[in-house]
Amino acid sequence: MTFLVQDPYFMRNHLGTYECKLCLTLHNTEGSYLVHTQGKKHQSNLAQRAAKEAKDSQILPALEKPRVDVKRFVKIGRPGYKVTKQRDPDTAQHSLFFQIDYPEIVEGVRPRHRFMSAYEQRVEPPDRQWQYLLFAAEPYETIAFKRKRKRDGTMGKAFAKLFGKKDMRILMLGLDAAGKTSILP
Repeated sequence: MTFLVQDPYFMRNHLGTYECKLCLTLHNTEGSYLVHTQGKKHQSNLAQRAAKEAKDSQILPALEKPRVDVKRFVKIGRPGYKVTKQRDPDTAQHSLFFQIDYPEIVEGVRPRHRFMSAYEQRVEPPDRQWQYLLFAAEPYETIAFKRKRKRDGTMGKAFAKLFGKKDMRILMLGLDAAGKTSILP
C-alpha cells in the first residue's frame, strides 16, 4: 500500500506489527491501522497537533538570514610570474622559487596559495598523476602551476629529470600592495 509509505505517523516496528506514532497505538495489520486513522482518537490527535503547530508558528518570528558582504572585483588579468629552480649550496636541497607580481593588488588583500588535487579542479579531466599549485589575489585572476606527482610523495618524473631524485621543497613568494616581498605561509 503505497499511501501508507507517505503517512508520517505510520511505522512498522521490529516485531512486524504497525504503530501510529501520533497516537502511540499498536496494530496487527495494515487494515487495522487504516481503520484507526479514520477513528475519533486519531482525528482528535491530528487536530491537536495542527493547533499546536499553528500556535508555535505565530510565536516565533521569522529568522533573518545573516548578511555576508560579497566582495565584487573586476578581474584585470593574470599577474606576472617567474619560477626559478634553486639549489641550496649547504644542504644540496632543490627547490622551486615562485615570484608572483601583483602591482595593483587591492588594499588589505593578502595573496593566497593552495595545493589542489586533480580531482578538485574542473578544467581538465581528472588524472591522479597531476597536482596543482594555485595563487590568488584580488583583482587578478587565479593562476595555477601543474606538476606531476608520485604516490610516494616525490616530485615525479618530470622534475626528477630536472633535479635528480633528491628531496625538494617549494618556497612561495608574493608581493603585497606596497610592492614589498613577503613569503607566503
